Amino acid sequence: MTINVIKTLKRLAAAALFAPTLALAAGAVLHLDKAPVSKDPAALQAGAKTFVNYCMNCHSASFVRYNTLTQIGLTEQEIRDNLMFTGERIGDLMKVSASPKEQKAWFGATPPDLTLVARQRASEFGSGADWLYTYLRQFYRDPNRPTGWNNKVFENVGMPHALWELQGEQIGKVTEHDGVKSIELELAKPGKLSAQEYDKTVADLVSFLVWMGEPVAEKRKTIGVVVLIFLAGLFALSFALKKNYWKDIH
Repeated sequence: MTINVIKTLKRLAAAALFAPTLALAAGAVLHLDKAPVSKDPAALQAGAKTFVNYCMNCHSASFVRYNTLTQIGLTEQEIRDNLMFTGERIGDLMKVSASPKEQKAWFGATPPDLTLVARQRASEFGSGADWLYTYLRQFYRDPNRPTGWNNKVFENVGMPHALWELQGEQIGKVTEHDGVKSIELELAKPGKLSAQEYDKTVADLVSFLVWMGEPVAEKRKTIGVVVLIFLAGLFALSFALKKNYWKDIH
């Protein structure tokens, strides 16, 4: 009886171990475009402007202060003149004026904070930057959705297309190939920007979101390289000392 119980427990443990893998294999494959992430200050500044003008109407970046943007080449006066519109102070966190309670009442759910979104959206299909870059370019009109919009990357998303005036309006056409249905997007109404200009705007925005998730990333990498060089030098000295110490003993 005890042996049977042990065997059953082993089977259950094995099933629990491999269940996530099997579920992942059974899920739909997400095709993401590679995001052209840039560290160029001009690109990051353009992305910051798009973020403040289009994203911060609903989404906060509550782990970043406005004066942190001096790290991408902006002066405090430029930040005040171009990125602050409601009387904030330069040292304030980048929060929306509405409270989470008010946003939930208006939208049905509180829009998520975007400080770490580029890190949160990383998956086996690509980086968080890849997900964001693809997501922001694949909205399409859907009259069956409350907002009038849907998205190929995030099906039945609750967020409307905040950048539709720039991109224009895409429509989704259902196609079928080898019994598999998919949605093909077609630009039905052009926006203020050409397709290339819109892609560049999204790339700059994504670059800013990546930077915002870890503003000290470059500094961290530089420190890491210095530490590795120091450890390599220390190893060489230690090895030389070891050889010199043991040469007479052997």
